[in-house]
Amino acid sequence: MIKLPQISEAEYQVMKIVWAHAPINTNDITNILLKTTNWSPKTVHTLIKRLVSKGALTYKKQSRIFVYSPTIKENEYVVQESNSFLNRYYDGNISSMVCAFLDDNKLSEAEIDELRSLLSKRSKKGDK
Repeated sequence: MIKLPQISEAEYQVMKIVWAHAPINTNDITNILLKTTNWSPKTVHTLIKRLVSKGALTYKKQSRIFVYSPTIKENEYVVQESNSFLNRYYDGNISSMVCAFLDDNKLSEAEIDELRSLLSKRSKKGDK
């Protein structure tokens, strides 16, 4: 698996917009973020530039407008970050993570039922 770039929480907010709307220009990214954050347009532009320099975004210049597209897939990034979290906090042991959530009552009965269903489906899939 290719190591994807490290992305900060703020950069991740930009990436979520690009993943959802690509190709998307600077003004559209900024306008969307201004509705949900208190960031200035300059902050948004800085985050975009960082993502380009990290190789997470690519762009094309269309006259005076920069249009951005992701170079990494959202699901690949989420899997990498999930694995990183699991390794960092639970030594890669998913059972320990689930137990921690169960012990702290972080999972509702509906979520526990959903997990049972997912595990049951996965188990049946493996039997074939």
